[in-house]
Amino acid sequence: MGGDKAIRVFLVDDHEIVRRGVGSLLDDEDGIEVVGEAGTAAQAMARVPALEPDVVVLDVRLPDGDGVTVCRDIRSMLPDTRMLMLTSYSDDEALYGAVMAGASGYILKQIHGTDLVGAVRTVAQGRSLLDPESTARMLKRLRDEAGRKDPLGELTDQEKRVLELIGEGLTNREIGARMYLAEKTVKNYVSRVLAKLGMARRTQAAAYAVRLSMNQTA
Repeated sequence: MGGDKAIRVFLVDDHEIVRRGVGSLLDDEDGIEVVGEAGTAAQAMARVPALEPDVVVLDVRLPDGDGVTVCRDIRSMLPDTRMLMLTSYSDDEALYGAVMAGASGYILKQIHGTDLVGAVRTVAQGRSLLDPESTARMLKRLRDEAGRKDPLGELTDQEKRVLELIGEGLTNREIGARMYLAEKTVKNYVSRVLAKLGMARRTQAAAYAVRLSMNQTA
């Protein structure tokens, strides 16, 4: 940030009284300017890209979506815009999602006004804002996820073969004929494969199998 350049802030919260309160607080500060506001995810996505604010103060929960998705989408379009998540709830899932989506800070609405101003200035300078306890929980979760086994390692040989044939576009009946299994048995295998891979649809498994095949032949 340049020395004389005001920090341009955009507010996203579905409660008008919150937007007015935060807006007045920030506008009263030297070097901070509120350039716009939105009450929904759709409004935010329509207005923020055109304004290119330095900081977006964003509620985690919105009536037509969630702030984490908005955060991710805005960051993909405006990588220099800093996202400061403001929420009424201390929620580990939301915290994790926000940080993974590129948020620079995560604070509760119970925060004192001077602390909120400080938070805006902190993230505008490119620094992150997480309390030590939240940071510790985040690091633990990231370490746990990094240590998880490859999903393919959870599949039996039969399930791997079923996944391979799904990738070839075969139906359950065709897979059954190829593997000498009843169609109902194949259906059960497919369900287990999807569950172990954390997928909801057969098409996801097919695309995954094709990528695996391409990687093996590359």
